[in-house]
Amino acid sequence: MIDPKTIIDARRRMTASHPKFERHEEDAAEGGCGVVGLACEIPVAGRHLFKSLEQMRNRGNGKGGGVAMVGLDPSQFNTDQETLDSTFLYAVAYLNIDVREGVEALIEEAYELHHTFEFPTLQTWQTDLSALEVKPPAVVCYFVTPKSTKVAEFIETQLSAVIDAADMAAVEEEYVFHTTHALNVEFYASDGRTDAFVLSHGRDILILKIVGYAEDVIRYYQLDNMTAHVWIGHHRYPTRGRVTHPGGAHPFGQGIDCALVHNGDFSNYVSVTDYLAQRGMEPLFFTDTEVAALAFDLHRRVYGYSLEHVIESLAPTSELDFLMLPEEKQSVYEAIQKTHIHGSPDGPWFFIIAQSEGATHRLLGITDTSMLRPQVFAYQRGEVGIAFCGSEKQVIDAVLESMAAEDSRFWRKADEYWNARGGSYTDGGAFMFDVLPKADGGKELVLFDKFGVTVDTHPKGEFTLVAATECPLSLHADARSTYEAVIHTLPKMDWGEARATLDAIETAAALENNGRTWGWDVLSLLLDRRYDTGDLRASLWSDLVETRLVRIIASAASHPCTAYAGQKTLGHRPEPTSLEQTIVVDARPHPIEGIESLARELVAFHRLGWRRFAVINCRGHRFIGNGFGPGCSGVRIDVLGAAGDYLGSGNDGMEIHMHGNGQDQIAQIHKSGELVIHGDVGQCYGYGSKGGLMFVLGNAAGRPMINSVGSPRLVINGTALDYLAESFMAGDPLDGGGFVIVNGLRFDDKGRIVPLETPYPGSNLFSLSSGGAIYMRDPYERLSSSQLNGGEFTELTEADWAVIEPVLLRNEVHFDIALEDLLMVGGQRRSPYDVYRKIIPVKSKTLHAEAAWAGHQD
Repeated sequence: MIDPKTIIDARRRMTASHPKFERHEEDAAEGGCGVVGLACEIPVAGRHLFKSLEQMRNRGNGKGGGVAMVGLDPSQFNTDQETLDSTFLYAVAYLNIDVREGVEALIEEAYELHHTFEFPTLQTWQTDLSALEVKPPAVVCYFVTPKSTKVAEFIETQLSAVIDAADMAAVEEEYVFHTTHALNVEFYASDGRTDAFVLSHGRDILILKIVGYAEDVIRYYQLDNMTAHVWIGHHRYPTRGRVTHPGGAHPFGQGIDCALVHNGDFSNYVSVTDYLAQRGMEPLFFTDTEVAALAFDLHRRVYGYSLEHVIESLAPTSELDFLMLPEEKQSVYEAIQKTHIHGSPDGPWFFIIAQSEGATHRLLGITDTSMLRPQVFAYQRGEVGIAFCGSEKQVIDAVLESMAAEDSRFWRKADEYWNARGGSYTDGGAFMFDVLPKADGGKELVLFDKFGVTVDTHPKGEFTLVAATECPLSLHADARSTYEAVIHTLPKMDWGEARATLDAIETAAALENNGRTWGWDVLSLLLDRRYDTGDLRASLWSDLVETRLVRIIASAASHPCTAYAGQKTLGHRPEPTSLEQTIVVDARPHPIEGIESLARELVAFHRLGWRRFAVINCRGHRFIGNGFGPGCSGVRIDVLGAAGDYLGSGNDGMEIHMHGNGQDQIAQIHKSGELVIHGDVGQCYGYGSKGGLMFVLGNAAGRPMINSVGSPRLVINGTALDYLAESFMAGDPLDGGGFVIVNGLRFDDKGRIVPLETPYPGSNLFSLSSGGAIYMRDPYERLSSSQLNGGEFTELTEADWAVIEPVLLRNEVHFDIALEDLLMVGGQRRSPYDVYRKIIPVKSKTLHAEAAWAGHQD
């Protein structure tokens, strides 16, 4: 390994030889962004990202979109595998094609040119891509290797060191880094000319970006059929400065063999750039993402850190998580933090990085320790393994749906979805998906956490479907009895019998006498509950159940009945025949947001007198259940599919059920009614809520119930990752105030509830709270006072139990989690006072005095 000081000294000389460039206050800054990344054992075509990116356009503003690809098909570049493997793919974006001769003169002086590929473009972009306001750059890919004479000159004049033969590959990488910087200075940064710049300069990796949306990158550069093993798609939401230039879009490929995108913005951009300047690096594009890419490359390639230590340098472990680490790891992490803390990005961010390291194609997701940006990870393991990380669950589902429509080896639901807790002592809050070569020429997907521990991505259950055979059970007139018969028999079924059972249910639901209602009741239970699926893959079974459920009620559009009617086409708004009739609305034709959106359509139906809604085929649709107005008691909305953000926000009286995982900002300013999530929920659930009942079957991500006031009452049957009930101001729970119950449970693969290792893993519980309470199921008292950042334990009384027992009984109605089971500990029934612990805001004279002082300042 080359001494890092040698490289850093060379970079200082490089920077000193060029004009100095400074970012001014009006230059580009980041807002919230949208991103999806995937890694797959087989090549994936670009068209499979199109709907995913289109569905989260709200996370961009059309001023910056880009994609990164790793694990390319050389034939699609009109070359061979040997050339792809042995050369740097030097991709240049030309905004002014007249400078091509000058750029190529520089390239040919520095490199041996083995192959050139000009990217085809959509000539009719002005009519076919209406969102594009600026013509994207022409892109030329040069497959190059550094000239040996130039490398020797570089060693002599820049490195001024004796280089071991084993380090020549590293020398060539640094040589590429220097020549790219020189090209970008001359053709992009100097005098603000912005004529051309280098998109990426790695091996088997490519970046493309434009002023526009990321899906327009796919269309403009005709990537629909172009394949890669790793993809990243990114919408940028810049908020000021030079926002109409593709150089500022993501991904950034300043590092060798990697592409980095991020969602968020740094509060310490100046500190990070100062840190880089001390090490000889100067940004030219003036975005947070650029400096993050430079820092990642510095730590990984120049300092030679392991990925674990690179992640620690960017997202330092703190508080309780640091104390929970082994002593030897604490010692190393402390040294990293002391060395790099002023160069560690601060503020909300989430990094997704694509890497090409030899034969390894990698997707890496890193969560910031404050968890201020949404993120979700997922994988599906069938005949082919595929894994994801992204801003939203619904964009992952969109990719799976697109792939399943073409390839029977995939289905529409991941085997597992999860949110990461940044800086966690258990997994580090970062995950890497490596696509590795196999001896037979194929690929294998392996998942690791920050610490290099392999994460099992091989869930139990057969996933190869066979034709329906014979239903092995009798259906009952009572829906609950049929549901119980199915889950009793399912562990013994094969796929032929399971599919025949669903066929029988669908056939029975087509009969008169409330057949649809019976079918809905049976299949919604099968969709929502957790139970043993035996030898069948649970995620595939769930996909098939939801398909039948949607099909049964979707037919109401053409064949309405007393219980259900449907919307035939956009604009068709039938009137209800009774207050109990349900209107079925297919979300797909409706815009995700805006004045013609699905959310506004539901409000229009409500004004016609509809009180019961079944929304099917959601594909990221936002604001469902918003805008209905005050006093909506008696209204019920059931949502199927992948709903977007803000579900049920502002609810005043409605009962809303999300039949699956929810996303971010659900139940904001929730006033009354009930909101039930039959799965996990994303960031900021119940933000600013004021009342009503809320239930979550699984886990909540960061900051649920932040800034809540009044009398909201929430049950989380799993846990919250951190910052639960921050600044909670919900009065006295014994006198009409609000509270949160955390049961700290999970379901095993047989559908049984089991306690989590700890009911709450974070270091910030009830931070800065001034009212309300948290009731934590913690019979073994694993929660410590060090986690109560503004709260304190107090005695659970009969008055407390009288308040929370009815809520837990309602929780039982929604999820079949029996209250009696919650009181079982180690096989024995315990008193609720031995099972639940109460946490209230700390009564601090110091805090009260400080607040009073602050309130009287001018």
